[in-house]
Amino acid sequence: MKFFKNIFRAIWRSWFYVFFAIALIVMLPFLLLLTINEKQYPTLYKLIRGFSKTLIFVMGFRLKLEVEQPIDRDKSYMFCPNHTSLLDPFILISTVKNPIVFVGKVELKKIPIFGYFYKRICILVDRSNPASRKEVYFKAKRRLQNGTCVAIFPEGMVPEEDVILSPFKNGAFSLAIEHQIPIVPATYLDGKRLFSWTFFKGKPGTIRIKQHKEINTKGLTKKELHVLKEKTYQVIYNELTQDELYMTDTNRFKNE
Repeated sequence: MKFFKNIFRAIWRSWFYVFFAIALIVMLPFLLLLTINEKQYPTLYKLIRGFSKTLIFVMGFRLKLEVEQPIDRDKSYMFCPNHTSLLDPFILISTVKNPIVFVGKVELKKIPIFGYFYKRICILVDRSNPASRKEVYFKAKRRLQNGTCVAIFPEGMVPEEDVILSPFKNGAFSLAIEHQIPIVPATYLDGKRLFSWTFFKGKPGTIRIKQHKEINTKGLTKKELHVLKEKTYQVIYNELTQDELYMTDTNRFKNE
């Protein structure tokens, strides 16, 4: 039985990359056109959002979203979800209508075709380069207009599957204070179990998301950065540890 399950998972996993590649080729003319000018980003975001929702659907996932506080369509935010799987950026895009610009790792621009559009759409940062980290502030300021938002996974990368929540890095909170925009924490509860990094693990199912109340940054200075970071961390950590299924998954990975 395990043998047949592994065959199914291998086909299912491969389908993710096949669909992604086909969709990228189909969207190529539109991506080339819509990445010429940053002013076209809202239209480009609609295209990316449609792709993200389709990708999640064809992989057999359904999203169950709980929103504690509605998002203002004309307001900018800093979205800070926990990071559980490769699906997380597509989940965030699918659940938020406001155009979102991601701050991402510079290394990903090396991926053929994808990397070309990635570097034109996202704000890239080389965390080992202080000048690159500083440049993010100016790029974010230019993009934070007319309801455009920024998203950073504050853990920096997807942690090991037996980790509840990795320590947060400073970047998201420093940017939020610099531009005086509220932080929206979000908790992703099922990505680890349903789309693990391990190739022969995972399955279609429902992914639960909780979008928490915004955390105001008005009047905060860099002196309060660590307090803001800890407050955001605790919101997500408490949600994760109170979820029986998430903790069961985490403990199971510890014992494997």
